[in-house]
Amino acid sequence: MVHERMLMGPGPSNPYPEVMAALARPVLGHLDPEFLAILDDTCDRLRKVFRTSNAITLPISGTGSAGMEAAFVNVVGPGDVVVVGVNGLFGERMCDVAARCGGDVVRVDAPWGEALDPQRLLDAHPNPKVIAVVHAETSTGVRNDVAPLGAAKGDALLIVDCVTSLAGIDVAVDDWSVDIAYSGTQKCLGVPPGLAPLTMSDYAFSRRVERVQSWYLDLGMIAEYAGTTGARKYHHTAPISMVYALHAGLGAVLDEGLEVAFGRHAECGARIQDGLDKLGFELLAAEGHRLPQLTTVRLPEGVDDLFARRALLDRFGIEVGGGVGPWAGTAWRIGCMGNTARLRNVVALLGAVEEVVRW
Repeated sequence: MVHERMLMGPGPSNPYPEVMAALARPVLGHLDPEFLAILDDTCDRLRKVFRTSNAITLPISGTGSAGMEAAFVNVVGPGDVVVVGVNGLFGERMCDVAARCGGDVVRVDAPWGEALDPQRLLDAHPNPKVIAVVHAETSTGVRNDVAPLGAAKGDALLIVDCVTSLAGIDVAVDDWSVDIAYSGTQKCLGVPPGLAPLTMSDYAFSRRVERVQSWYLDLGMIAEYAGTTGARKYHHTAPISMVYALHAGLGAVLDEGLEVAFGRHAECGARIQDGLDKLGFELLAAEGHRLPQLTTVRLPEGVDDLFARRALLDRFGIEVGGGVGPWAGTAWRIGCMGNTARLRNVVALLGAVEEVVRW
């Protein structure tokens, strides 16, 4: 059963105990004053974790992919130039979403495992409406630099995917001049999948498209329901229990302290990467841009991907993710994030991997 396993893949992390307790709370109505107070406090907690004062900071009712789509459909219309950095699967997905909005997509590519050059993104077009980048590329374990983009983007809107980075490494929306950032609950926030935290600057809100092609993901309407733009209006039935869970997960992160949480992820990631290197795995992300919360490695010669991952799952209750794209079948993506990022889990993982690869 999943709750008996150590989730160390690129997907969900093991939830915080506070989150599991929150999920068991009685369900209130989505317009109940007590629930709306929890929703308001959840938005306040998100502002602290995103490090922003943006009024429009709220959970989108959908997974991280809904956050991505909401970011693009609200500001990209037919003919709008969108510069997208692509060095993994989720940069590719950004291109797809922007193109479906009718955007004129300008790709800036870097090889898998390498970080994007911010200057190439800035030089890709003289006057784009949007520059978009994945902060922590889940498919490759690479961290892309965001601050240089915000400092020199001019009038462009900067969209940043923080799905794997929020609460695991530093995310500073206001300091980096990020206009729209979105994340997912299931990674470093230690909450099951189901919501997409999102924040949008006043400047981005003022440059929304005239008619958002998605009624459900129209941030103007969602912000009214969330009460972040004035009088509250009904929009949709919010997933009550998931908001409880997010509220609790954010509380756990803030009680620990963001800097402490970053340090815990950094220590666990360093130990995993050092341990795997000693076991003959090749670290695939470029040094200096490796994520601590998601490690990508090429398997040692002679180790069968499916057999080894199945052995880890069946014998030790440890789930790790396989490679995707050009790394499928030859690489692993090992997540160590949220509540899972504990040294005891690192020791268990490395011991199990050592036994499996030496069979």
